[in-house]
Amino acid sequence: MNMNPVLQFLETENHDEDDADAIRARLTHAVGTLGFDFFTLVRHPGPESDSSDIMLAGQWPKGWPELYVKRKYATIDPTVRYLGHSQCGFRWREPMKAFEFDPQRARMERMMVDARRHGLEDGYVFPVHGRRGLVGVLTVAGRSIDLSPSEMALMDALAKKAFWELLHAQDPAAHRRLSRPVVLQMTKREMETLEYLGHGMTSNEMGETLGLSAHTIDWYMNGIQEKLQAKNRHHVVAIAFRLGLIS
Repeated sequence: MNMNPVLQFLETENHDEDDADAIRARLTHAVGTLGFDFFTLVRHPGPESDSSDIMLAGQWPKGWPELYVKRKYATIDPTVRYLGHSQCGFRWREPMKAFEFDPQRARMERMMVDARRHGLEDGYVFPVHGRRGLVGVLTVAGRSIDLSPSEMALMDALAKKAFWELLHAQDPAAHRRLSRPVVLQMTKREMETLEYLGHGMTSNEMGETLGLSAHTIDWYMNGIQEKLQAKNRHHVVAIAFRLGLIS
């Protein structure tokens, strides 16, 4: 497979004067050369992204986005659900295999049938992670194309470079928010409490393990919640997981 356009994109030094349209044109050329008919590069929805402004580049087949929304496929899309398990690119067949016995399996298969009817026979997904977890996703799709492990690695790199360059050109403020360092000064006791919380332990259970009162554990939890700017304990676990504080 001719990966030269991908390599050229990766080797091209981005300049502040490069506008979003120029970056999109280079990305479209690189993806199209590989033989994919469709692609999208999007910002992952969340507190840092306006739901109305998540698309950075690309397009889907005519009628597919409308059908996807109408049939509420976002709630069961196996590729979306699999993003939480993957740190690198994957082929669409991987999540379908992983969710073989899922209660929503029939709807997943129906979604894939509808996708094929719109020219989306196969595809790949490449997540982009920042300091705060998943921030973007590059999806390439169309005809069935086999990518080797080395080609998958190059596509992972392409997704990252294209995402950060386009975000910088299109929304500099969002680029600054997502790329700024995460500075957290957690005490040893707070890290212990956070780790036990990740295992689903209650304040009483953590207190018994650490030799502290439940009241003291709650005091530590309030401090952790404030530092992570979390709304509740469930939110604490989600943020801590994204930041790699717990596994």
